[in-house]
Amino acid sequence: MEQLSGLDGWFLAMETSSVYGHVGSVCIVDVSVSQGVEPRLTLDHLTRFIESRLPLVPLFRRRLISVPLGLDHPYWIDDPDFDIEFHIRELALPAPGSDRQLSEQVARLHARPLDRSRPLWELYLITGLQGGRAAVYSKIHHSAIDGVSGGDILTAVLDISPEGRPLPEFEVFEGERPPAPTWLLGQSAVALARQPLQAVRVVADLARSIPGLANAIGPSLAQRLPGKDNEDLLPVPGLKAPGTPFNAPVSPHRRWAFTDLPLAEVKSLRAGGDLTVNDVVMALCAGALRRWLELHEALPAAPLVAAVPVSVRTTDHKGTLGNKVSMMLAPLPTNLSDPAGRLAAMHEAMRAAKEQHGAIPASLLADVTQFAMPALANQAWRLAAKLRLMERVNPFNLFISNIPGPNVPLYYAGAKVLAYYPVSALVDGQGLNITVMSYCGNLYFGLVACRQLVPDLDVMAGFLHDELDALTSAASAHRGPAVAAG
Repeated sequence: MEQLSGLDGWFLAMETSSVYGHVGSVCIVDVSVSQGVEPRLTLDHLTRFIESRLPLVPLFRRRLISVPLGLDHPYWIDDPDFDIEFHIRELALPAPGSDRQLSEQVARLHARPLDRSRPLWELYLITGLQGGRAAVYSKIHHSAIDGVSGGDILTAVLDISPEGRPLPEFEVFEGERPPAPTWLLGQSAVALARQPLQAVRVVADLARSIPGLANAIGPSLAQRLPGKDNEDLLPVPGLKAPGTPFNAPVSPHRRWAFTDLPLAEVKSLRAGGDLTVNDVVMALCAGALRRWLELHEALPAAPLVAAVPVSVRTTDHKGTLGNKVSMMLAPLPTNLSDPAGRLAAMHEAMRAAKEQHGAIPASLLADVTQFAMPALANQAWRLAAKLRLMERVNPFNLFISNIPGPNVPLYYAGAKVLAYYPVSALVDGQGLNITVMSYCGNLYFGLVACRQLVPDLDVMAGFLHDELDALTSAASAHRGPAVAAG
């Protein structure tokens, strides 16, 4: 039995009737040949395959036990009634089995909350895709994983050859008897007694971090980069983000769009400078957002602000699940019309954001959330949604995540993985999320949004290609004269 951390519990507390705490992914696989047998990957084969990997992913057989009255964070226990057939399901797309049909189906599946009385994951085999392909959509609660630990689960499930790999002998699984409510209450009483000492330590850390926090939320992050009529990139003081159509209360319904870009072209934009791939990804997102906002006549004069998750895992955390993340805020130069200018400004904005984030303790978010009693945290989230606080305060406009992935071909139950697209989560007031994963020479973008706030999400995904073309043309024009002079 293992207790959730405060940060893990926060992802449970945030759930409402329209906000869900799970994240997911879609693997597109080639099922024309699977393990040398025509034709394919079947539900039974996939179920037996995942069952064989369960010892490598103990989380798949753990379910939550809540503390009475929500006085402390829940516990994970090995589910004595685990039923793998509940978690793995199959559906087929009607002909013609297009990518548009796939995105619609994934959006519907992603808009269903997970059953908290069972282990918090589900997996769907989606057949009928054109071109001898299938999709494996999986979702798991964010209280159990972050981006890095999610990658560890992929490592356990995916193989580097279609034949798979030999697995060691494992002990026979035996579930745990749920603890008595009186025992849980006793443990929560002990935890409450320790909180004053923990609070002293956290307050001391906060006091030492005041300069860094002041920089993170104060005028110093309002970088004076070139803008319209020489305006500030961000308003002073603070990082209050401008309003957009997707910064509003979210509905229970979702849109999901996906696309991919060649990593080599993205890397080529770094030539001759100290740009990073992440700088380019952020600039691509900024350009696509600007194009979409212009299309809807809703482009703010001030730049948007992105919340960028940052892993704070150390070597001591290797192989552990749960969340070890922090967050930095970065302005997106959506107010600049020139693609090359946006890329240069994005690089400077990310550099400044990293410096200011480095002045804040990596464990600060985890320490603060540790004091959030689940019963109160859930009510706080619901009250914030009712009062539309995130929309009013608006510290940022959306989350943008860039997760590095493997650069070798992988196989899922014997079927070759052709593409890997993330499907992330939304919070109330931020009805758009862009997550990127690299795999085998491509960047795979997964965009998720509230269906009512961004009904044409596929248009925004298409703008990522337009922005890459614009940046590539600008880079070629910049390098042209130098080549001629040589």
